[in-house]
Amino acid sequence: MFDSLSDRLGGILDGLKRRGALKESDVTEALREVRVALLEADVALPVVKEFVAKVKTKAVGHEVMKSVTPGQQVVKIVNDELVAMLGSESAGLNVAGVPPVAIMMVGLQGSGKTTTTAKIAKRLTEKDRKKVLMASLDVRRPAAQEQLKILGEQIGVKTLPIIPGQMPVDIARRALDAAKLQGFDVVMLDTAGRLHVDQALMAEVVAVRNATMPLETLLVADSLTGQDAVNVAKEFDAQVGITGVALTRMDGDGRGGAALSMRAVTGKPIKLAGTGEKMDALEDFHPERVASRILGMGDVVSLVEKAAETIEKEDAEKMAKKMAKGEFDLDDLRTQLQQMSKMGGMKGVLGMLPGMGKLKGAMNAGVDDKVFKRQEAIISSMTPQERRKPQVLNASRKKRVAAGSGTSVPEVNKLLKMHMQMAKMMKKMSRMGKKGGMPGLPGMGGMPGGLPPGFDKLFS
Repeated sequence: MFDSLSDRLGGILDGLKRRGALKESDVTEALREVRVALLEADVALPVVKEFVAKVKTKAVGHEVMKSVTPGQQVVKIVNDELVAMLGSESAGLNVAGVPPVAIMMVGLQGSGKTTTTAKIAKRLTEKDRKKVLMASLDVRRPAAQEQLKILGEQIGVKTLPIIPGQMPVDIARRALDAAKLQGFDVVMLDTAGRLHVDQALMAEVVAVRNATMPLETLLVADSLTGQDAVNVAKEFDAQVGITGVALTRMDGDGRGGAALSMRAVTGKPIKLAGTGEKMDALEDFHPERVASRILGMGDVVSLVEKAAETIEKEDAEKMAKKMAKGEFDLDDLRTQLQQMSKMGGMKGVLGMLPGMGKLKGAMNAGVDDKVFKRQEAIISSMTPQERRKPQVLNASRKKRVAAGSGTSVPEVNKLLKMHMQMAKMMKKMSRMGKKGGMPGLPGMGGMPGGLPPGFDKLFS
């Protein structure tokens, strides 16, 4: 999402850091470039003006200009102001009310409301142990109610039975009544997509709000719509009154201006970010982590959290015991490949590591995360004995494995070579561990940042 902006800001700030001393003219020139970079990223003009003014006021102060590392100080100020622009502190969903708590989803048609409704319901059910009921109030879009019902079946969340011809306000009231009778904690109200300039449709959503008094009114905004998303947010907040924003398609190639402007313009926090099409691709929005990613400082906290979510405790303990003995077979390699895929692939993981932003261009050119699937297919085509003892794989066995996995013998050889290098590294690490070396993430190969050893050889 922020790749282009990150590259621009990174280059500008690196230039400041390389200078031993800074003059006010140096800072002014750099901030002029920062201003252009933010405008090109679709950040709202008033937000850009305020941001640059605040940074300049702090950056040309006596303490910064006379400090030992003025360039680093300016980078810190830019980072702090980015965090402030994004909302300073993360704000989660508020469901701390008398059950059943209503959460109303609003936004433009096609912004991803129905999918986001299901994602939030799944999250509340699995993480917060809430009993959730979903209700579709979209009587205009063909099969919209049926879509939510199907999503509910996929994620194991109840949906309100469909009664043809019933109007949105009546559906909302029926949903709350059903939730009270059946002991639900949260009711998700998925309203129809509407243009913010369509007064009749806006009046309808206001009527639903008045009938249900939702604790949360979330605006679902497509982050790829750029500057217009900010105008939409302002109008919805003025007419309906939103409590927060859920940005969708944060994994896309948009310029990121909507995310940077939304909080500053509306005063309402960005609470959630959709990072993919899967039902579990929904994250809390952390301003300080997003700011760190934009400035190329990485996001190790999110990486560790993602690792903790995807790595099963039993698998981690089993892997740790094998690592202590210096053992690492192809079953272990397959487990790590699967974990890497769950964490967003090589690009997703490396993108969260500090300093990796500058290597992103070269990385994207050489990394294809589909390789993980092919590697898994190769390992799955082997017998249990071959996975435990790869040395038994002779020429005829390799041909059979290649044919079974739809790959080639050179690809099989490449995998075996990588495994051999990783196994050697594991033995070294086990010896280091016995001498008091530092362990890494359980189940992730023990390397700093949680990357399995030898993964740099995966695409070479």
